[in-house]
Amino acid sequence: MRITAFLDIPGQDNLTPLARLEKYAFSDNIFNRQIIARGLLDVLRDFSSNEEDFLTVMEIVVRLSEDTEPTVRTELIEQIPQITIFLQESRPHFPRAFSEYLMPILVRYLTDPNNQVRKVSQEALLILLEQDLIDQSDLENKVCPILLDLSAPENDDEYKVEAVNIICKMISMLGKQTVEQMLLPRFCDLCSDSKLFQVRKVCAANFGDVCNAVGQEATEKFLIPKFLELCSDSAWGMRKVCAECFMSVSYTTSSEVRRTKLSPLFITLISDPCRWVRQTAFQSLGPFISTFANPSSAGLYVKEDGTLSIRSPADDANHFYSRISNDKMNTTLTSDMSCNASSNCKVQKCPVECTGETRTIVSLEATSSHCKKAHGSHVTDEPRPTDLFNSFLYWRSPLPDISEELELLPVEQSNADSKRELKAVSVCNTYMASSDIQMVIQSLQGHLDDPDVQAQVQVLSAALRAAELDSDSQDEMPSTQDDSTSPQEEYCPECPAEPLSLSQSTGSLYEPEQEDQSTDSFSEDKAKVQDVVPQPLLDQYLSMTDPVRAQTVDTEITKHCAYSLPGVALTLGRQNWHCLKDTYETLAADVQWKVRRTLAFSIHELAVILGDQLTAADLVPIFNAFLKDLDEVRIGVLKHLYDFLKLLHSDMRREYLYQLQEFLTTENIRNWRFRYELAEQLILILELYNPKDVYDYLRIIALTLCSDKISEVRWISFKLVVAILHKLYSNGENQLGINFINELILQFRHSPKWVGRQAFAFICQAVVQEECIPADQFASHLLPNLLSLASDPVPNVRVLLAKALKQTLLEKAYFTSLGNPYLDAVEKTVLTMQLDRDQDVRFFSSTEPKRHITSSPTEQSVD
Repeated sequence: MRITAFLDIPGQDNLTPLARLEKYAFSDNIFNRQIIARGLLDVLRDFSSNEEDFLTVMEIVVRLSEDTEPTVRTELIEQIPQITIFLQESRPHFPRAFSEYLMPILVRYLTDPNNQVRKVSQEALLILLEQDLIDQSDLENKVCPILLDLSAPENDDEYKVEAVNIICKMISMLGKQTVEQMLLPRFCDLCSDSKLFQVRKVCAANFGDVCNAVGQEATEKFLIPKFLELCSDSAWGMRKVCAECFMSVSYTTSSEVRRTKLSPLFITLISDPCRWVRQTAFQSLGPFISTFANPSSAGLYVKEDGTLSIRSPADDANHFYSRISNDKMNTTLTSDMSCNASSNCKVQKCPVECTGETRTIVSLEATSSHCKKAHGSHVTDEPRPTDLFNSFLYWRSPLPDISEELELLPVEQSNADSKRELKAVSVCNTYMASSDIQMVIQSLQGHLDDPDVQAQVQVLSAALRAAELDSDSQDEMPSTQDDSTSPQEEYCPECPAEPLSLSQSTGSLYEPEQEDQSTDSFSEDKAKVQDVVPQPLLDQYLSMTDPVRAQTVDTEITKHCAYSLPGVALTLGRQNWHCLKDTYETLAADVQWKVRRTLAFSIHELAVILGDQLTAADLVPIFNAFLKDLDEVRIGVLKHLYDFLKLLHSDMRREYLYQLQEFLTTENIRNWRFRYELAEQLILILELYNPKDVYDYLRIIALTLCSDKISEVRWISFKLVVAILHKLYSNGENQLGINFINELILQFRHSPKWVGRQAFAFICQAVVQEECIPADQFASHLLPNLLSLASDPVPNVRVLLAKALKQTLLEKAYFTSLGNPYLDAVEKTVLTMQLDRDQDVRFFSSTEPKRHITSSPTEQSVD
């Protein structure tokens, strides 16, 4: 019952409705006050037409908001968002009603002593912010000041945590200028709150949204230093939260900050002593690497619907020359191994589906000969690939080059001696680099309490490892760290993680003995170097397939690696696919079917990224293996079968015609959704093959699916049959179409089962509705057999025939035109069915049906 009806009940007293409203709003009975608070929206609807009555009601609302009973205040605050929306939309002649009457109530309730009232008021505030119902002046002068007061260091902890939650959520809803001036300084202070862990955790959880709200400049100036502090927090839960939001933070920063500050910071999280932190960091590693995607190296652009598309050749050429000119103006400390030289590059297009902001991008792919030189050569004037992203080597003093002095030594110039000489030079240089790095690491051991120093030590350790790998003789190398320089191990009491030292965690592998590698493995590591993302990050990603990681980090770490691999591949570009190829093959052969299933669902995306040549060489064998895998894996391939096949050359695509029939066989015959998905994909695949192949191969599969035991599979298969007929006739293969029609008549029209004859009526109806074959062809080959169903003994068949004739066939001009030789036969059939003994048949064949019901699988099938 509406509250106003309650107020208008006659005979209660001699009071007016407004007076009665006031009486019950301040009654001694709590229930009465709750009813009034709950029905305020109805009251305003009935009394807001008159300004005086409206102001009286608003004054009652203000007085009611001061009720001592928390449940009354809760009921009232719950109505404020709806009341505000009503005032904004329906009563614009009271523009200041919310600001003058309701806003003070909302702000006051944010500091209410009752916890439930505060919670509801916070929810109401966020709703109003999302709906943009609060003026900017009210936000700056009323809401923000109270939140700043509540989040002050001297305030109560409970109030502070609640205020921090609201501030973090408000930041993404307010204007950039308001955030920077009023809320950003307080947010930075709260990130350093040493008293309350919950405050810092809330800040860390919302850090990405805050960065996105304030933009790149404010993020790098104010927020990144705070993020560094949070990532080195003493509480492992704080570091875990930072690892979760790392990608969103990285997305807001510049490439330089991402490389120089965030990358070493992320390495520390991956090497964290706490297992849960490492686990979360590895889960975020792939997404973090994806933020390094260079808009000028992917050859794609994002359309408005969120999918990536290929750039036009003209756009590719224009952007290519633009990038060449930019490369001449900008020099970097790192060597460009991705073939920036225009003479060795060619423009390539690389389509892929992804989500992100719209941008136009182009990729450069080196010729195979140049790539082989870049990745496999040991020419002295080229930088060592393992040092490309070693930040230590860019700020340290250059090491002396004694190669010329060694050449002056009196040695015999035999081939064997020449080899030993080059080997000695390499060992000498590596020894000096290693010893120099070790000295720096030793000097920093006394300052490991400083997070910045810890990060430096880890970078230095990685540099030391890279220097050691440059030697072909590992037996002559000095040890990475002696016992005296090994940093203390840090234990995580909150999780069952084993202690992890810095020397164990900085490399791409956990086991120190794995550093002793052969020359072949060293050359393989050389080939996995690229210049898109910092090499240590890629090394850590590639190590996710190491069985040791499953024991020390996460048993499902390979699944996370597989999930993010398309994003990493897109970031690196097809020119760096060699870095990921072995990892992808390892994942494809993983013993866990969930890992293979993840790859199967994304292999079509990877094919778009790599292009047709790499797809044919590296993905097709894995795709073929997935076709013979478990059903849980095969379904991933099947769901995107069309998307993958359309990327192959026609010759290779034709080979799969012989394998499509294998999808009819499943491990569990009850897995009917597998066959349903096959029928859906075949409808799309028809366009990839010529009519002859469709008739020879896909026709057989379609007829098999049309006889499936599950009605859902049959109904979608009937649509496949119609699509095949359209394919044949639209390409001028009329004879093949007639042969297929004769098969349909034999298999369905003369089927001993009524569901088969019903299917024939449905197919005929769909053929007419879709106009997939010429009307005269339908009339001469299908119509006589369709009309003969009028004498079918099963009512369900006759019902569908009546629908086909009345709702589809007689709606077409060809069959209703005067002089049509088939019109008389159709009308006679309809008249006969109007006298049918079954009520439903008579209803659907009547000239003017009372209601129009379209056929649906659930109505047409009772099996």
